[in-house]
Amino acid sequence: IIKKASSKRTATADQLINPPRTRTQEDMVPALLSAPIRYFNLQLARQDKLYFSIHSGIAGLAFSTVAQEETSTKKKSFGGRDVENSIENLPVTFADISRAHVAIKNGVVRTSCEKSFFLSELIGANVFLKPEFRQFTGSFKERGARNALLKLSREEANAGVIAASAGNHALALAYHGQELGIPVTVVMPQIAPLAKVDNCRKFGARTIIEGSHMGEAKEFAESLGKDNNLTYINGYDDPPIIAGAGTIGIELIDDVPEVDAVVVPIGGAGLIAGIACAVKTLKPDCKVIGVEPEFCSSYMAALKAGKPVPAEMTATLADGLAVPMVGRHAFEVARHYVDETVTTTEKQISLAVLRLIEQEKMVVEGGGATGLAALLPGGNLDRSDLKGKNIVVPLCGGNIDTTVLGRVLERGLSADSRLCNFYATVSDRPGGISRLTTLLAEEGASIKDIYHERAWLHTSVDQVQVKCVVELHGHEHADRLKKALMEAGYPLKWNTEG
Repeated sequence: IIKKASSKRTATADQLINPPRTRTQEDMVPALLSAPIRYFNLQLARQDKLYFSIHSGIAGLAFSTVAQEETSTKKKSFGGRDVENSIENLPVTFADISRAHVAIKNGVVRTSCEKSFFLSELIGANVFLKPEFRQFTGSFKERGARNALLKLSREEANAGVIAASAGNHALALAYHGQELGIPVTVVMPQIAPLAKVDNCRKFGARTIIEGSHMGEAKEFAESLGKDNNLTYINGYDDPPIIAGAGTIGIELIDDVPEVDAVVVPIGGAGLIAGIACAVKTLKPDCKVIGVEPEFCSSYMAALKAGKPVPAEMTATLADGLAVPMVGRHAFEVARHYVDETVTTTEKQISLAVLRLIEQEKMVVEGGGATGLAALLPGGNLDRSDLKGKNIVVPLCGGNIDTTVLGRVLERGLSADSRLCNFYATVSDRPGGISRLTTLLAEEGASIKDIYHERAWLHTSVDQVQVKCVVELHGHEHADRLKKALMEAGYPLKWNTEG
């Protein structure tokens, strides 16, 4: 029995689920959002206008004070200006996420947070990985896709849905559309990987290749949807999509109740908006930190402008996060809850993919590993305030082409100084290259490639330039080899690009 904070009268279930809007804050008991067997969240009003959040899981009850009020106004400063907005008027609230949690739980994989021994040692914190790439189609997108499909009216479901996507959203929508008996059309740009195109067709989706990039594919999909009375589902900005993504936040708090920080990749901002809303409602003192690739920082551009704006883009290893402008709904939710946002480099992303494969035996795409990338040594989150903390990192996708994976791994090895290249000038007489390779063998370097170039050296006619690519054991080994070559009198150009 749940009683009101201000009287002894028992509230009915209907009053808890749909509290009268005419009541004052002091007299109102906020919504009982959901009550599945494993989980429920109840917020009780107090006279001082703070809420208590009661989070129940298998382990028992945990209480935390929620600093925000569902009906209060919250101020923050973004882009040099104050922003006021009522949390209850946001496009997505915790109530929406809780309903999504109940709705989709039997249709998606409930991934568990797994503590990584090796990454925890490397980063200097307790790092928990949430492997969302273990969903059937390989990414977290299934959560939002299924929730969005379940939200359709009967007429909308019968008519079908349409979306523009180069990969993960298209796969998720196609798979769950087939599961729920809803016709799905996906428009994919010409750059979409063939494997993802084929899988969408295998899931029964009508698959159309149109446009040289996502912008053209989306424009065509919206036009086709209007002409054929199809419901367009945006992969990162529709409220049901954001709410579905937010169920990750509920699960990670259930798995790691003492979490201090959650580090989330940002593309269109739908994922971080949902997770941040859930985490900040259940555990307000937990930090939510977003990470963007430096080659496409559209969320930070939106923060600076105070609204979603087009951002400059360059091709990135985190191609799943390459969204030129964040979603309007996602941005409104995210800027209320996200504590800070940082960027990460291509080098760090490739290292993160490499570390996950070698140390965790996990194959994760560049976008899925972006959160971890910022935490690695030298990253923007490699700092003292996070050392020793409990950090959860969602690994949000694992759909990476094998050819791309090979290139990413080689870049990771290069960033780790386990793959190095250099130019050395040697004698063009018999034995000149032999002496160089003997020295490399003595220093424990394995030759991967060697190129003999006569035409491009314009010093002495009896000398030749040799380019070597060698496999080493890391930074110390690379420094030792470079020193040995220089001491042997070889003019060097070390780790050149191109």
